[in-house]
Amino acid sequence: MKLLHVIATADPRDGGPIEGVLRLGESFRAMGHSQELLTLDSPDAPWVSGAPAPIHAMGRLGEAPRGPLDRLALRFHRAPAAPRWLRAHAGDYDGIIVDGLWNYSTRTARLALPGGPTPYVVFSHGMLDPWFASRFPVKHAIKQLLWRFNEGVLLRGAAAVAFTCEQERKLARENWRPWGMREAVVGFGTSPPPPPTAAMEQAFRAAVPTLGERPYLLFLSRLHEKKGVDVLLEAFGAMAQDCPYDLVVAGPGEPAYVASLKALAERQCPAGRVHWPGMVSGDAKWGALHGCAAMVLTSHQENFGVVVAEAVGCGRPVVISDQVNIHDEVAAARAGLVCRDEANSARDALARFSTLSAGERAAMGERGRTLFAEKFTMDSTARRLLAIFEGAQGVGTQ
Repeated sequence: MKLLHVIATADPRDGGPIEGVLRLGESFRAMGHSQELLTLDSPDAPWVSGAPAPIHAMGRLGEAPRGPLDRLALRFHRAPAAPRWLRAHAGDYDGIIVDGLWNYSTRTARLALPGGPTPYVVFSHGMLDPWFASRFPVKHAIKQLLWRFNEGVLLRGAAAVAFTCEQERKLARENWRPWGMREAVVGFGTSPPPPPTAAMEQAFRAAVPTLGERPYLLFLSRLHEKKGVDVLLEAFGAMAQDCPYDLVVAGPGEPAYVASLKALAERQCPAGRVHWPGMVSGDAKWGALHGCAAMVLTSHQENFGVVVAEAVGCGRPVVISDQVNIHDEVAAARAGLVCRDEANSARDALARFSTLSAGERAAMGERGRTLFAEKFTMDSTARRLLAIFEGAQGVGTQ
């Protein structure tokens, strides 16, 4: 099959959605299929020419986005060339996957795909979760209007609306009417992590020189309000004196928000115990994951949590909130500890983890490897998506 992804940006700083698209591409190619992307990026953006799959970048020429606010603006600017291109070329593909909602790439898909010749799947990537409605009520009111004229129309015309897990599917139904979608739980995951090497450890330690050789807990994600970094900092500060680990907070974020988190850490945590390397990638990222005592993600909302899958695939225990939608799988496999997304519960989970013996931590990590192999590889998601397209001939023209 020849497959096309429609997504706002291929910028790796955008986190989970584009990471998932690229990992799906690896699985598709291994199965003998091809993948291309349609994005709103500038054609001269560095990640466009360096991508492992062809990218049809329909955004404005000029300098690539320099920061989070620039990237946010990119999602919503009009790019008239994108829907024109998609109308003209949709028939060239056997299936189209629309990744994400509430941006102009979704509008592009809405203008070009419903009623067209090619079956398509919409992957919401957690963007229908009710947490956003409760946290941002004004934005939710605007989205309710958009739902009637754009997103809802797009989703109801799809061969399927894809969800990563049953919990995500149930939550999506709570806020959005009318519904009337074809639903499919397709799972999610990532490629098997590379085995650890000395170069990975060296790259990570070089990225965090203040850490030295001390053992550490790892937060590895975007620094965003929904990720609960403030919860983690308050929890770590409350138990750090009795904790054998430092805390590494790695990831990109809007500068003002990152500054507020650092100020919180200075107030709540012992001096020199929290480290901020920024975004880590490549060997440094894998060195961070392979070397941590545990990966911690105390999110207020997390549709899947690719970094959780990567961590358990590396054989590392995880400490996650019950708002990470795969927490049931982690708990059932005894691959980590689950807490609420508030500081006292997170503190208790970190304190409990700190008392585990080396043998108990190693056993938890091995159970995580098994969980990854059984449920978190991207190959199974790719096969489910391909099956939807194979069974959907004619859906787009109904």
